[in-house]
Amino acid sequence: MQIQDLYSIFLQHPSIQTDTRKLQAGDLFFALSGPNFNGNQFAKHALEAGAAFAVIDQKVDFEDDRLINTSDTLQTLQDLAKHHRQQFTIPFIAITGSNGKTTTKELVSEVLSTGFKTYTTKGNLNNHIGVPLTILSVKKDAEIAVIEMGANHQKEIEGYCQYTMPTHGIITNCGKAHLEGFGGVEGVKKGKGELFDYLRANNGAAFIMNDYDYLKEMSRGILSVVTYGTFNADVMGLANKTAEFLVVEMTRGTTIKKIKTNLVGEYNLPNVLVAVAVGKYFNVSDEAIKNALENYSPSNSRSQLIEKGSNKIILDAYNANPTSMKAAIENFAKMDGADKVLLLGGMMELGDESIAEHEVIIQLIDQYPWKAVVLVGGDFGKINHPYIYFNNSTEARDWLLLQHFQNTKLLAKGSRSMQMEKVLEDV
Repeated sequence: MQIQDLYSIFLQHPSIQTDTRKLQAGDLFFALSGPNFNGNQFAKHALEAGAAFAVIDQKVDFEDDRLINTSDTLQTLQDLAKHHRQQFTIPFIAITGSNGKTTTKELVSEVLSTGFKTYTTKGNLNNHIGVPLTILSVKKDAEIAVIEMGANHQKEIEGYCQYTMPTHGIITNCGKAHLEGFGGVEGVKKGKGELFDYLRANNGAAFIMNDYDYLKEMSRGILSVVTYGTFNADVMGLANKTAEFLVVEMTRGTTIKKIKTNLVGEYNLPNVLVAVAVGKYFNVSDEAIKNALENYSPSNSRSQLIEKGSNKIILDAYNANPTSMKAAIENFAKMDGADKVLLLGGMMELGDESIAEHEVIIQLIDQYPWKAVVLVGGDFGKINHPYIYFNNSTEARDWLLLQHFQNTKLLAKGSRSMQMEKVLEDV
């Protein structure tokens, strides 16, 4: 079947599902396969559950007119996404980076939604399956689309660009994340920089954090660049270091004087500034930008401040790498209050540098006074340190329940697989 023919079917059945457990009547089922599953085995069940069609790439033991055979189901999904993308002439803003890309995506989308019909990545659908699904969720009434792109190896962002075809792009930063797949920080820059490579080759526009010299270097040759940062930029602002939540004092590029966010941590300053810069670029009013940013509340364990009794908990447990872990610890150390507890989970996907990077975090912890430090799982269990250690978040939660802390601030952070949010259950 030609992609144009499949697209005609998609227009009649524009809801795509890859998991039969979530399937609704009339959905298009794409039988994707991975190391531990084979979607083709669920094609019959999908059709029996009400799928309009099932797209498969292996022979199955039944016949049905609603089966669509392809040589590669994933490739077909991505080709369909590209064909759908080609029907639009609206801005497609791609966002990637080592840290802050999801928060940036949320903030940018909140700002743009005040003036445009905006479609954006839901949750963390930012991989080789999530990106095409996000594109295919964009309806014909769209005026702007914001697409988050995650990556853990080189050529991945390049591949996403082939069917996302971004007109604008943001690289939040290039830090110590997924070092195992990228092969070091320079590999991270090269991999994330594939977004700028695409914009450079296709006359796109980039939003650049001007404080980061490496982003300025990576963006060379892109004709349209908007800068944001703390100095010498089109849009400028500074963090108010005395506030519990991040307060941004705007100093250039807008009539907004102050933005009182619901985000915890100075490390969110660039995320707020780029949202202002994008809003200004697309002529969103200053009042609408300010209201959108001040009304946004984080979820999914990202920079959340939770109050439980007399205690305050910073839950930033969606993910962690050496760069974000360092920023979170340093920010937490600066906060007011004498009684502070660190609850830190191991950092994943660091390859040969993992032990050394965990040791660096231990050295950073050593520099500050803490009421208690609890380290959970990963390579924290393979190095010497004087702190409390547990194998998993359940053990750490059991410990925390016995402490009965009062008037204490706690920071919970770790890689996704550590599930550090579970430490706070029933607390």
